[in-house]
Amino acid sequence: MSHIAVIGAGIVGVAIAFELQRRGFAVVLIDRDEPGKGASYGNMASIAITEFMPASRPSVWAQMPKWLLDPEGPVRIRPSYLPKLTPWFLRFLEASRPSRVKALEAAGAVLCRRVYEDLDALLKAAGLSGLLSTEGCLSLYANESEFKADREHIEVLERFGFRHDILVGEAIRDLEPALTTKIGRAVLFPDNRSVADPYRLVVALAEKFQALGGKVETGEVVGFEEGNGSDTAVRLKDGRRMAAATTVLCAGAYTGRLSRLLGEPIPLETERGYHTQIMSPGVSMRHSIIWPARAFMVTPTAGGIRVGGTVEMAGLDAPPDFRRAKVLVKRAKEALPDLRADDASEWMGHRPAMPDTVPIIGPSAKRRGVLYATGHGHLGLTYAATTARLIGDLVAGVEPPIDLKPYRVNRF
Repeated sequence: MSHIAVIGAGIVGVAIAFELQRRGFAVVLIDRDEPGKGASYGNMASIAITEFMPASRPSVWAQMPKWLLDPEGPVRIRPSYLPKLTPWFLRFLEASRPSRVKALEAAGAVLCRRVYEDLDALLKAAGLSGLLSTEGCLSLYANESEFKADREHIEVLERFGFRHDILVGEAIRDLEPALTTKIGRAVLFPDNRSVADPYRLVVALAEKFQALGGKVETGEVVGFEEGNGSDTAVRLKDGRRMAAATTVLCAGAYTGRLSRLLGEPIPLETERGYHTQIMSPGVSMRHSIIWPARAFMVTPTAGGIRVGGTVEMAGLDAPPDFRRAKVLVKRAKEALPDLRADDASEWMGHRPAMPDTVPIIGPSAKRRGVLYATGHGHLGLTYAATTARLIGDLVAGVEPPIDLKPYRVNRF
């Protein structure tokens, strides 16, 4: 039997491999590293179903000059990378047309509405339901001005029917006593739950996949060769060749390099994200928190609390700039005055970013037997189970539960 080759062992790839294996297919999972060692290792552990708004909306463009001039701003572009980034930015600009923004919001909302139906089923099948928290996320605002600045977000959620509760004063600290009294207003997103440890989730899923008979191969994919019939041979750097009736490209920010090997370049960039994992924080938290005006997030996960956020555009090969992580911790201390960050480690990872903030989920437009599942941006963990369900349906020849046209690879 020809294998299905799933290339990329982050949360999306492992979820797809597990789903396909569970449906009875013979699957080989290929990555140049161990499962979960990429962006999935250090994401913010959030099932962020309310965060589907496209980054290309006009209100973001209005703030971009200020952000780029601020060395501690939420968006940083390394000057040496700007020429290479320009084509992606032009597509980002095109996606900011009001009619386009509305369509992109709808595409994100369609996926987010499905998240728990698919995630609960996946975790239950893997025996991992206990890794999902029951608590939500608090969005923080120091004053009415900050709240009004985020009103667009709230209005979009209201339009699509996502749950949220507005809190004021001591009601906020009743939920999270460690928060500063400077926070005058908050919005609770009860369905933005988190996982106990995103890396452990990937590893556990990979182990369940292997227990069902799935294979994991370590190696760097350097080419694709058309084989007999509809098969494609995946060629690894060490010379190995693996025949596959179907190949799924889900290598996160590195998928663009793979698509170019197929002669199908996609406008995929990396938004480099930073986190600091604090193991002895001196405060306890039940909910994750976001402070939009300060552009950071804090999540209780991986045995401590994790502080993350920010966007850096510098490509896949530039070394990390951990000053970004230190800025985030400084801002987190504004929200959590008693936070201690002595016992901490810093990390940088590559989010796969499409210029319209919508992932690619579906077949190649150029190569038969090749599917894409990439470009999930900040929502890889959020969309993973739903993406796995959709890819599973496509491979099995089952009609997917949603229209996949908004997620097609050749939409640009």
